[in-house]
Amino acid sequence: MTVYFIGAGPGAADLITVRGQRLIERLPVCLYAGSLVPPELLASCPPGARLVDTARLTLDEIMSELLAAHAEGLDVARLHSGDPSVFSAMAEQMRRLDAAAVPYEVVPGVPAFAAAAATLRRELTVPGVAQTVVLTRTALRATPMPEGEDLATLSRSRATIVLHLAVQRIETVVTELTPAYGPACPAAVVAWASRPEETVLRGTLADIAEKVATAGITRTAVIIIGRALTAATFPDSHLYSSSRVRD
Repeated sequence: MTVYFIGAGPGAADLITVRGQRLIERLPVCLYAGSLVPPELLASCPPGARLVDTARLTLDEIMSELLAAHAEGLDVARLHSGDPSVFSAMAEQMRRLDAAAVPYEVVPGVPAFAAAAATLRRELTVPGVAQTVVLTRTALRATPMPEGEDLATLSRSRATIVLHLAVQRIETVVTELTPAYGPACPAAVVAWASRPEETVLRGTLADIAEKVATAGITRTAVIIIGRALTAATFPDSHLYSSSRVRD
């Protein structure tokens, strides 16, 4: 028996890996993250599969489901939205599975920030403009941020910064980032990336909070801040340069 932590992607049912799709289609137990996982994926579970919505379950309750499946010798598809390596709460589940000697594997998925960047039609690492992407969040109704990972500290590099789980605190985000990035720095918010209800807001640190408030966006959104969002004048990448020495 194996628990498969599967990245279900940002929302569109066809933004899942072939490996993830094939596992969902054959595994007899599926735990999924509520409204964040597209129903089309659940429809592909085998007939008679046990489907468990974990949206309102505690960690203990989730682990009870996984251990019960293990006791029955049943493989489990444990679906997480986006990619399970980022803000998925997978680590504490794996820690408990290790303690119980339950085997597991991780199947990567398309993260929400990648879907947002695709919608914006932007590369987040532009030559001569930005070569670093910071993935972070804020501490509202969540575990505290580790020392040195506050926005004021992270903003000193002026790298492209991507915030998950932070749109409810957009005004605070703007306040903390503006000293380093400046009010004219490009900003974007993409809610429900890749889904039919996808909403895209573009602006600057000076006006993005007002646009979010006007649009009524309060959840399931990615905030992206940085010069890469509007970069137009920059050198070509060395990757395809005629001066590059090729093997």
